[in-house]
Amino acid sequence: MNTLKFGNGEWYGKKDTILAYNDENSNFKPLPFNFERDTLATRVNKDGLIETVGSGEPRIDYKDDSKGALLLEPNRSNVLPYSSDFSQWSTASGASVVGNKLGVGGSNDAFEFFSDGTSSTRLFYAVSITGESSYSLFAKKNTLDYISLYANDDSNARVWFNLDNGTLGNQEGGGTGVIEDYGNGWYRCTLKWTSSNLVNVRIYNSNENDVVGGTAGSVYIQYAQLEQGSYPTSYIPTQGGVVTRVLDASSQTVPSNVKIENQGSLYFEFNSSYLEAYSQRILTISEDVSNLIEFQLASANLLTFVLVKSGQSGVVITKSAPSITLGENTKIAAAFSNGDFVFYVNGTLIGTDTDPSKSVPTISDIKFSRYNSTTAFIGSVNNLKLYNTRLSNAELQALTQI
Repeated sequence: MNTLKFGNGEWYGKKDTILAYNDENSNFKPLPFNFERDTLATRVNKDGLIETVGSGEPRIDYKDDSKGALLLEPNRSNVLPYSSDFSQWSTASGASVVGNKLGVGGSNDAFEFFSDGTSSTRLFYAVSITGESSYSLFAKKNTLDYISLYANDDSNARVWFNLDNGTLGNQEGGGTGVIEDYGNGWYRCTLKWTSSNLVNVRIYNSNENDVVGGTAGSVYIQYAQLEQGSYPTSYIPTQGGVVTRVLDASSQTVPSNVKIENQGSLYFEFNSSYLEAYSQRILTISEDVSNLIEFQLASANLLTFVLVKSGQSGVVITKSAPSITLGENTKIAAAFSNGDFVFYVNGTLIGTDTDPSKSVPTISDIKFSRYNSTTAFIGSVNNLKLYNTRLSNAELQALTQI
């Protein structure tokens, strides 16, 4: 019996709460999860607009899934003081900007970035940031097809972006690029590199894949972000100073009518944004460190199913290959009964354990993190199901099929 459902297009949330449900006998029974985030944050809504939601409000994001997904992100700060007002940036070599242009999802706060054809036409802003860094910008072609993002510090990292076909151009100085399609010709362009402290981040108009400037024309730009971290997170608006968005967290004390006893099954569909965080706990149902059932992202991006019951040796089943990929949805499921444990990923049987000395623990909490709320899951929660019966292997395969 499917005793708990969470997501899969059925989202019900308000400040500090988001609902799972039990639809036994076609009767909707709410099963609230706690939700925490003590700052504003943004999401992509159903219409493609990037919008701000209030402190403590769960973010159902529709960028990559028409059904929506619960977005869970880490602490991040945008250190660019003027993320959406490029008139506050400095210009060089014949550059100019004009605001109030049509932007992502139909917003009206984009800028047109003009070049008069002078070589090295650019916008720039000087800030301090150290370590792994991500510099991102939304951009759309107009009369010019290319822009490049450049970090003027010891590394001089640079990446070119083709706004005509959404592809990466040259990558230099240790910089690597990511380009993401946001619809209607808009792309989020990201330069990733290791910063040495003071950096002058620049936006160049480019007339070719490997030439800076030199052609008159324009592109549209919007929502710049510079953050410490190896990948870009959701947009953090700034209006004159650094702004921080804090960690999203969600958990539930399991209601008595959905607890598992001696057998059960757990299904989770997610999109992980943070593959760099080895030993990340993706999902845990537990009572304490000695009694838990857990999906982990182990070293080398390997998925692992772990089950521990106090006083017994644990169950560990690891997905050896291939590793999961950043930006792709993953479906995982495990079934467990005393002496019978099985783990599936994306329709493939990963492994089994049939040791009769091992049994199912008592659990009391569901968390998108480790049992003690550390090493939180970072990514998008698409669908979670908890069953109080052991599904068949055929059912697990069908449930996780991509």
